[in-house]
Amino acid sequence: MNITYKFKIHYLFYILIFFLFVNTSHSREPINFIKDITSEASSILIKSKEKDTKIKKLRELAEKNVDIKGVGYYSLGKIRKTLTNSQLEEYENLFKEYFLKSFSSRLSEYSDPKINVESQEVLSEKYTIVSSVLVATENRPEVKIDWRVYTKNPEKPLIRDLIIEGLSLARTQKEEFSSIINSGDGNVEVLFESLKKFTE
Repeated sequence: MNITYKFKIHYLFYILIFFLFVNTSHSREPINFIKDITSEASSILIKSKEKDTKIKKLRELAEKNVDIKGVGYYSLGKIRKTLTNSQLEEYENLFKEYFLKSFSSRLSEYSDPKINVESQEVLSEKYTIVSSVLVATENRPEVKIDWRVYTKNPEKPLIRDLIIEGLSLARTQKEEFSSIINSGDGNVEVLFESLKKFTE
């Protein structure tokens, strides 16, 4: 199965994830968290002229502020419970590199996207949904973006999911991973090989 083709379309949506990458400190409202990081991300894309520099900065910031491990576990689904410790460690490393490479290489090609952060809805002590809109340009329409912010630790909020025009990226990725595993008769190693090919 050609994972590169399947995920190329999916990760066009992940051009939006660059808004997540900025260090945070002290408790803050999720809506202000998103406002601050969208501003910082735009600054990175504007000021960093070289593509390699943009990629490096995006990767570093992503590792600090995106719950990559949590997203990876969710994407793997129930089969995670059947993996050995060594398989789980291998998956974590593969998914992290896959995730970072997927968006950083694409985001580096963008310059100054405009996003308006509009409102927030507190779902529980652990989750808040922040609503925003990616402003339309001559080349793309307006896009509604909801950010699922994990707030268990109010001093370090994390992004767990993006919902683009009603489409959950985490859920979509989980379905894609499940499809790949099923294509190999339930053998998770098929997914591992696909992730390796993608990152190479």
